[in-house]
Formats: sequence, structure tokens, C-alpha cells
Amino acid sequence: MQDYSLQQSRVYTDLNGLNALKVQARTDKKAALEEVARQFESLFLSEMLKSMRKAGDVFSEGNYLKSNQSDFYQDMFDNQMSLTMAGGQGAGLAEALVRQLSKQIPGMDSEGGKLADHKVTLADYDRSLPALSPQLPERVKQVKSVAEQSARAPVQSEPELPEQFESPEHFVRALLPVAQRISQDTGIDPKLMVAQAALETGWGRHMIKGDDGKPSFNLFGIKADSRWEGNAVTITTTEFREGVPMKEQADFRAYPDYESSFRDYVSFLESNPRYRKVLSAADQPDVFADRLQEAGYATDPEYGSKIRSIMNRDSLMTLSMGSDGMKE
Repeated sequence: MQDYSLQQSRVYTDLNGLNALKVQARTDKKAALEEVARQFESLFLSEMLKSMRKAGDVFSEGNYLKSNQSDFYQDMFDNQMSLTMAGGQGAGLAEALVRQLSKQIPGMDSEGGKLADHKVTLADYDRSLPALSPQLPERVKQVKSVAEQSARAPVQSEPELPEQFESPEHFVRALLPVAQRISQDTGIDPKLMVAQAALETGWGRHMIKGDDGKPSFNLFGIKADSRWEGNAVTITTTEFREGVPMKEQADFRAYPDYESSFRDYVSFLESNPRYRKVLSAADQPDVFADRLQEAGYATDPEYGSKIRSIMNRDSLMTLSMGSDGMKE
């Protein structure tokens, strides 16, 4: 029996039936195809009726019943009549369309019937679970045992880095892996960062500390200005004023660890417009060092050349190319 909502699509003034036709196409493709074919046949018949009407227009000249209003209602009548004709016996066009198009619709055979193995909705899929393997309980016990052993095992953590370093080799060996991690995110050469940190801290022998002796882990001598909201330490530092070294009191940023210092160094450069030209040479460490000095990172007139000199030291080059997992 034809759904009433689909029958509505055969009424010229009712467009709701077209929505019902879309819904029908999801569950019953054959019925939807037949209805669409009838709709197409009705369009064909409607055009045929219009051509027939035009052929008889010559006989209606001078007829006082001929007007725009009568033509409007005549068109409505012809449209509805074409739908009714296509919905009945029809002209055979709809049947031909169904036979031709049903071959191209997934899930339908050449006769327009539904294929037995075609899946339309989730309900058509087999949702039964496979039989449990008899070895499953034993496997569960094994997994549980491994999980318990892993929970009891001590957590392996990275070795704690010292507050001061014994030698340049010790400094490089401890901090180069940290710099390499930062380099993966920023592209700044890790040797350059370690060399600059070595210059600022005297290879880790002159780390910035507060009055209480607590380390600041500040590797790059970044001062704590009004933009800094973290901890800070105050020390006496040497600044060059018009080429003359002078002792001054200054506040420097303090970090919880060395990696935080590396990351804040990168953030400091990225947030300051005057270092844009510096960062553009991240893959050219020698140029990067010179541009740091040009941008005014430090007041030392030899700052860039000192960084380049440290980068080329044997201790830094050898360890950065060693076989202990580090690479240039």
C-alpha cells in the first residue's frame, strides 16, 4: 500500500510530499525511484499539454473569457492533470526510467528488487559478538600481572642537573640535551644556545644566585623588568657604558630549572620586535650571534664574536657530534 505522505507528492500545490520522498529513499529505494519516475513523467506530460494549448491559442483570439487569470488557473489545472495521469496508467515513460535507473542504484538488482546482502541501516548489520576464546582468562591474568609489576617498578626520571658545573665539558654534556629539545621546537641551533649560556655564566661557574644562595637557573642573563611576573634575584653586574665597564645593581629573572630558562630565552626573543631579524637567522648560528649583539642583547661590544668563539671550541664541537645520542 502506498504511503499517504508519498501520495501528497502527486498534488501540485503540496510540496511536503517531496520531503517524504527523500525520507522514503533512505529505506525503500525502489518505491522512491518509482515515485520520482512518475514525477518526471508528469513533467513530460505537462510540457506536452502546454504545447497542445499553444497550438489552440489561435482559436481563442477575441474570446472574452481569455485573460491572464484564466491562463493562470489553466496552467494549474494542466500541472495537476499531468501528475494524475502519470500516477495512473501513465504513458510508459516512468516504467522505462525505473528499468534503466535501477541498474545504477546500489542495493538494487536489474529488476529493481532489493539485494539480500545490501545494508541500509545499522539494524541490517550483524551485531552478535564472537565466541570468547578459552585462553582469554589466562591472557587477562598475564596482562594484570604485567601491569602490577610496572606499577611497582621505580619511575625512571632524568638525572637532576647540578647548580654549578665542574668544567666546560660537564656544562656542555649536561645542558646540550636540554638545548636540543628546545631546538626541535624553535629551530635555533642548540650549540649557539649552550655557547651563549656558557658566556653568560662562565661555563656554569658563576651562576646567578640570590642573597640566600638559592640558584636562579638563569643561563642567559635576562633581567627582570616590569614585564616579568615571576621570581627575581638582585646582584651586582658589569655593564658597558660607552665602552667603559661599570658595576651596577640589577634584578634578574629566576626559574625553577634550566629548561625553563631555555624556554623563557626563546619567548623573550620572540616577544621583542627588535629580535625579529635575529630569529630569521636561526639556522645560521654565526649570523645569529652577530645579530644578537647588533640588536643590543648585551652591552659588551665583543658579545657576538665571543659566542662564535665558544661555539667553535673543541669541547662543544666534540660533544655535540659524539656518539652518546647527541648530534649537531
